Amino acid sequence: MIKVSVMYPKTAESTFDLAYYRDTHMALVRDRLGDACKRTAIESGLAGGAPGEGPTYIAMGHMYFDSVADFQTAFGPHAKEILGDIPNFTNVQPTVQISDVIE
Repeated sequence: MIKVSVMYPKTAESTFDLAYYRDTHMALVRDRLGDACKRTAIESGLAGGAPGEGPTYIAMGHMYFDSVADFQTAFGPHAKEILGDIPNFTNVQPTVQISDVIE
């Protein structure tokens, strides 16, 4: 299984509408990716590792797939629509990482 993590860095200028992300954007993602996407998860950054330190990421979204090929096949046809929705909830350019999930 693989995990696609979309991470939104926290900066002094960053804005992020978590309600829109949760209720609208991730619903769009789940709908477009269909059964290829096994599950999703959302994280909202609270703090960094040191006392009083802010979070590195304002939010993160995670999507799980059986393989990278499954992700690419499901995401490719909808990439423009999904990526085009980003300005509706944030002014941050996300970072993406694909990881192998080891259980």
